[in-house]
Amino acid sequence: MHHHWTAQVVSPRPHTSTHAGGARPGALLRGEFTARTAVRSARLSVTALGVYELEVNGAVAGDHVLAPGWTSYRHRHRHQTFDVTALILEGRNAWGAHLADGWYRGLLGFNGGTRDIYGEHTGLLAELRLEYADGSTDTVVTGDDWRWHPGPVVTAGLYEGEEYDARLEQTGFSEAGFDDSAWQPVGILDFDTAVLFPADSPPVRRIEHIAPVAVTTSPTGRTILDFGQNVVGRLRIRVRGEAGRTVTLRHAEVLEDGDLCTRPLRHATATDRYVLRGDPTGEEWEPRFTFHGFRYAEVEGWPGDLDTADVTAVVLHSDLRRTGWFSCSDDSLNRLHDNVVWGMRGNFVDVPTDCPQRDERLGWTGDVQVFAPTAAFLYDVRAFLRSWLRDLAADQGDDERGVPPVFTPDIPVITPVPLPPGNPAMAGWCDAAVIVPWVLYERYGDTEVLRTQYPSMRAWIDAVDRLAGPARIWGEGFQFGDWLDPTAPADDPGRAMTSSALVATAYFAHSTRLLARTAEVLDDKDAAAHYHALADEVRDAFLARFHTGGGRLTEETQTAYALALRFQLLRDDAERAEAGRRLADLVAERGHRVGTGFLGTPLVCDALTDTGHVDTAYRLLTQRSCPSWLYQVDMGATTVWERWDSMLPDGSVNPGEMTSFNHYALGAVADWMHRTVAGLAPAEPGYRRLLIRPRPGGGLTWARAEHDTPYGRAETGWRCEGGTLHVDILVPPHVSALVDLPGGKPVDIGPGRHAFRIPFPATTR
Repeated sequence: MHHHWTAQVVSPRPHTSTHAGGARPGALLRGEFTARTAVRSARLSVTALGVYELEVNGAVAGDHVLAPGWTSYRHRHRHQTFDVTALILEGRNAWGAHLADGWYRGLLGFNGGTRDIYGEHTGLLAELRLEYADGSTDTVVTGDDWRWHPGPVVTAGLYEGEEYDARLEQTGFSEAGFDDSAWQPVGILDFDTAVLFPADSPPVRRIEHIAPVAVTTSPTGRTILDFGQNVVGRLRIRVRGEAGRTVTLRHAEVLEDGDLCTRPLRHATATDRYVLRGDPTGEEWEPRFTFHGFRYAEVEGWPGDLDTADVTAVVLHSDLRRTGWFSCSDDSLNRLHDNVVWGMRGNFVDVPTDCPQRDERLGWTGDVQVFAPTAAFLYDVRAFLRSWLRDLAADQGDDERGVPPVFTPDIPVITPVPLPPGNPAMAGWCDAAVIVPWVLYERYGDTEVLRTQYPSMRAWIDAVDRLAGPARIWGEGFQFGDWLDPTAPADDPGRAMTSSALVATAYFAHSTRLLARTAEVLDDKDAAAHYHALADEVRDAFLARFHTGGGRLTEETQTAYALALRFQLLRDDAERAEAGRRLADLVAERGHRVGTGFLGTPLVCDALTDTGHVDTAYRLLTQRSCPSWLYQVDMGATTVWERWDSMLPDGSVNPGEMTSFNHYALGAVADWMHRTVAGLAPAEPGYRRLLIRPRPGGGLTWARAEHDTPYGRAETGWRCEGGTLHVDILVPPHVSALVDLPGGKPVDIGPGRHAFRIPFPATTR
């Protein structure tokens, strides 16, 4: 039901930057109201043009961070609702808010970024509905009776960090009776409330607190804290010292030559400053309106000796429910899996971003497209990704051709690589419009997401159909393609071994087939027939252009064969078998090192497994020399890197501009680990039927996975002992499972616990 807003957007106007061209200050806003008698309930609905933290009678309403979050504001703007009954007093009350730029008005994007993307002024919109014991109600709203004042947040930016001067605090500003005679009247902003909608995605919250594991003095004499884990969030400090002293906190993911390596942050300064008020009992502070990606923090200006107990890393991300777990007998693979989890946590901060630390942090479509199956196993991302897909469709609607943006929310950017003008159609990236809804259907049985996204899915495929024309081949010219494959030079991340035309045409065929299946699910028979026929035509065009016959391709790359195999582009079993053999040979020829980038990596282990080369897939997974997943682990990674060699073997940082130490795309291999190493996968949408098909290998002696399906907990675990493979399975209620063990005949089982024992030789690497 649509909320009829009577409140006005109140704004701290005029309010300009204290640093020319830099981050702007936050502001305080307040108002008072009367509760006629004791209230039975009080519901607060609130949003901001910017980011806010709202207080009622001195207490913070809710526990959200960086609310209302980031959506495609011009189309969809969230508001939150809180039960604040316990905070309302009979008689005089006050409410007030901290307000800052956030994504709405702050700096976003590459190469210096852009400000004021959504508007020139911040604002607050809030309504408080009071219900009394007699059933009567009052509605209290933000309006022209509110006042504002500069606050202690001297500057705040998502990339820049926050500067807070505790001497400027307005103690008690959100309490009744506060003297606001020196405050200024607010301005009123025009705002179309039709774009407002109730929050439909889990909010960002403080999820975890991590203590430093070490404090060191760098070669240049700087004090550096190591938290032992690359996290996303900010620091909370407890400090005591004289008024006016400034404590400076700088953040970075890695060290180079013993000091913070900030070059990969590009223009993001990632620096917080706290100016003490001089409280002799001590002061505690955590920034409100910024976040950083970091493992290391440099502390400057600390009064006296630094006690590590006085500094804590506060981990922030969308408060998603954990649903999937994996472990095995190889500690390095467990660390790799942990890295994937931490990478997802750090990049699911309201938007599924590519990276959380540098001047980017955008909702890149290609990254989440390849990672969506892994994400859906590890966490309940149904609401999170559905909300993001609605933004994607809204932004896509701005393009008259029906092309989705390469990141959502869509913003103007000055990119570090030359792109075609306008909104370029990018294979593998724009395909998120089709693939991510299908993944949600597969993993949650969610037909509604297909129905909602169906127009967006069709618009993208129809756009590619027009781009490709009767030849059904497309992708010539600039494409992201198999982005950052291992041979890409530091200064040219898009130079891949596999041609963009091959990649784009393969994705055209795959996404068109998924759209046809979507039409079948939605009982749109005519559309299903049309898109199946189109997918057949694209497959035939792919074969005519890129297939030399007998399962061999014109491009001898791991990605080319992985795409052809996983996207079902070869005609018969003999061709698929030969393509699988050739793929295995290509992997072996590279010394079982990775030869794929963002689009090939999620597919290569499955393509090998499907064609009977599971041992080669394991050798690829467990390879330790660069490029490989375990090279990163051996180099001390605690999240997944953007480049296979973001850190070079000598400990120096890759000189390329694309050098993040927290990207999840290459961690998409975890989906193969769940389904093939442990052997737990959906056989029907929503795990209504399980596929238990472990394929032990790689020298592992045991592996297990657990997943909370829509029907309950599913578990599978195996161990090799004395030439016997022991497999233990838990099937949730109302679910069946197909058990397919090595060398055996598949069998069906029902709910409950099951144990299988079969002869099996010890696995080798």
